[in-house]
Amino acid sequence: MRLIMNTNTLFITIITIYLLLYPVIVQSATETSSDTLSVEKEKQIKGEIIVTLSNLENMVIGVTGEIYIGSQPEKVWTVLTDYDNLKNFIPNIIESGLLKDKGDEKIIVQTGRTEIFLFKKTSHIKLKVKEEYSKHIYFEQVGGDFKVYKGEWILEYYQEAQGTFLTFKSEVKPDFFAPLSITRYVQKRDLPIILEAIKGRVESSNNRVVQ
Repeated sequence: MRLIMNTNTLFITIITIYLLLYPVIVQSATETSSDTLSVEKEKQIKGEIIVTLSNLENMVIGVTGEIYIGSQPEKVWTVLTDYDNLKNFIPNIIESGLLKDKGDEKIIVQTGRTEIFLFKKTSHIKLKVKEEYSKHIYFEQVGGDFKVYKGEWILEYYQEAQGTFLTFKSEVKPDFFAPLSITRYVQKRDLPIILEAIKGRVESSNNRVVQ
């Protein structure tokens, strides 16, 4: 009988200690996760552009690109939403413009040109854009040369250095014949160039002197 009581007491003690320590355990797990994320962020701060691809259902490709820009989100936002002038600083965009403006909802059009080996393709796209000022830009094709083209831009303020982590996410499937390997190659090759062009445009604006 005493053995049973001691066993029960021991069990209750263990449960009590676990419940007392549970918030610490959860906090520790969260901190580990944050530390893991900070490693990726540190890579971006040092100048690395991170691009990842994934194969989704029905031959849709998932694309994610991440870059750090040494400027506040408002300046990054100004460059990203300069729809009429994207063609002036983003490679492969040969035409761009704002078609309809309904405040935080817009329709924009873009024409892009891709070249790889002997393959050349000019693509036209009309996008519905939903804006959340200095935080998110959601976009989805409403007409054009893709079966699937949708995604978002995410702006995350880094207060310590007053910079911005910029993330691009999209799902892509052309409406013309292109081997999956070619589509992946083009996304992997072109996205870092696009992100670098945006970064350059934003950071160069930091050095402009207002007359």
